Amino acid sequence: MLEIDAWMPSEIKAISPLAERLMRLIEGSHCIAGEEPAVELALREALNNAVVHGNRLDAHKLVHVRCRCKVGEGISLIVSDQGQGFDPRTVPDPVTVENLEKDHGRGIHLMKLAMDEVSFDERGTEVHMCKRLARRSRVTCNA
Repeated sequence: MLEIDAWMPSEIKAISPLAERLMRLIEGSHCIAGEEPAVELALREALNNAVVHGNRLDAHKLVHVRCRCKVGEGISLIVSDQGQGFDPRTVPDPVTVENLEKDHGRGIHLMKLAMDEVSFDERGTEVHMCKRLARRSRVTCNA
């Protein structure tokens, strides 16, 4: 079992170092062998959304990442920000014709494509994501 609890300032430059460090630990744990690229994509999108949209690039606010990983079962990630929150139902669908050429708005969609489960807390300040190994499709994604 791998458990990670990490914090970072709400700065774009802090995303890659944290994502790379977490992915090295996740890869070393072998808990999601073969699924690392999908998890990294979702993690980076969640961190970016927390920094840019949640905390509005306020370096005094923090982003919190919690990760639980069990070999042969999968991984659960929770990314939290200290922003005002949002209602995920109000996010425009990025694959509709009118949104295809926009330069933003794909993060949640990419997270949902990359992970098996993606949900938000009622305040919209926390995203919960889970990736299971294909052969263990009955494993729950609770963090």
